[in-house]
Amino acid sequence: MTKTIIFKFGGASIKDADSIKNLTEILRNRLRNRIVLVVSAMGKTTNTLENLIRLRMKNLEYSKECTILKNFHLEICQQLFPKDHPVFPRIDNLFSQLQNQLQTSITPSNYDESYDRIVSFGELISTRIIAEYLCSQDLVVVWQDARELIQTSSDFRFAKVDWEKTRKQSKRILNPILDQFPVITQGFIGREAKCQTTTLGREGSDFSAAILASSLDAASVTIWKDVPGVLNADPKIFPETQKFDELGYKEAAEMTYFGASVIHPKTIKPLANKGIPLFVKSFLNPDAGGTKIHGQASNQEVPAFILKKDQILITFKVTDFTFIDEGHIHQIYDRLKALKLRVNMLQLSAISVSVVIDDELFKLERLLNQLKNDFEIRFNSGLELLTILNYKKIDSEPLLEGYDLLLEQTTRNTFQAVRRKIEDQEKV
Repeated sequence: MTKTIIFKFGGASIKDADSIKNLTEILRNRLRNRIVLVVSAMGKTTNTLENLIRLRMKNLEYSKECTILKNFHLEICQQLFPKDHPVFPRIDNLFSQLQNQLQTSITPSNYDESYDRIVSFGELISTRIIAEYLCSQDLVVVWQDARELIQTSSDFRFAKVDWEKTRKQSKRILNPILDQFPVITQGFIGREAKCQTTTLGREGSDFSAAILASSLDAASVTIWKDVPGVLNADPKIFPETQKFDELGYKEAAEMTYFGASVIHPKTIKPLANKGIPLFVKSFLNPDAGGTKIHGQASNQEVPAFILKKDQILITFKVTDFTFIDEGHIHQIYDRLKALKLRVNMLQLSAISVSVVIDDELFKLERLLNQLKNDFEIRFNSGLELLTILNYKKIDSEPLLEGYDLLLEQTTRNTFQAVRRKIEDQEKV
């Protein structure tokens, strides 16, 4: 039996009608049965949906922004379809469902669950439009709800995959279809045991592709991006970049762990476990080589530069001058885990623990309240975390000019610095 191939298309590849036409041309000579298309929300739709949630939670007017989002999708449809095409009532129906969800109360206590229900509409809408357009271009695909495939825990916004159930569901549902037709489904979303919608973490569509690849024992996964492959730095931030023709699973996983945005951090592990190669290619130049991530790649010595913004540095200091021990660290980590906060950098001193985390809505206040009786706590927000892998041939000083350095750490292979622009140095 021919092995399955997974193609993943992100929001930038379907941001407007011309982009969808370009996607169609990429698929025209590639699409066949036993291909699964995993598709994200269009353009900046997820950002808009997140803003709708914020407005609704503050009881502010949100209907205008919702109308703008609906019109954005309808205008794309108007450029792709005749006026009487059935896609229009389908999109109307999805936006009616979205508006019904927005009418329910959103509070800090139900924020994560509400987030997953509402933000998932981005992928549901985009895949309906693209499925209809591909079929109109004689590229027949079957639309599949990813929530019927990917089974998860109830950890809303950061759901954990139930791998056994997901494998069974994916094989049972997809294999009979894939024997005859390619399938299009959503990235980023799943479903928990009580049939509530869940999400896999921001930018989680890459992970969805890896989950389905692992479940179906796929031949490969290809992620289509607006860059020529995996670069050693974000070209929007760093002026000079180099493309990796190949990377090992370990190197790619390390880059994603520290925040490289080209691939979701959880993508590599399920592929490495099955030995499934991952290709990162450009939807702007689809015939170019891109980057191949696999188990036989040679070691790379090219430095990689990774910058994470909107970081918070928190220092927990014991109040009685006892030394920091495992108990203190476990106490802090248990609270971070309960709040689904990931540590991007950790540093210990004799009497303090410093951690760097992403700035997450509500989370900092909860963390401080839960630990304020046991530690003296100081924090700074609005920071950047710079990580350099294979840093030994790099002079880091120019990268720190114009910044205050709040924390620095060096290991055998990695340099990390928490920095703040000097004009932004007002302390929180």
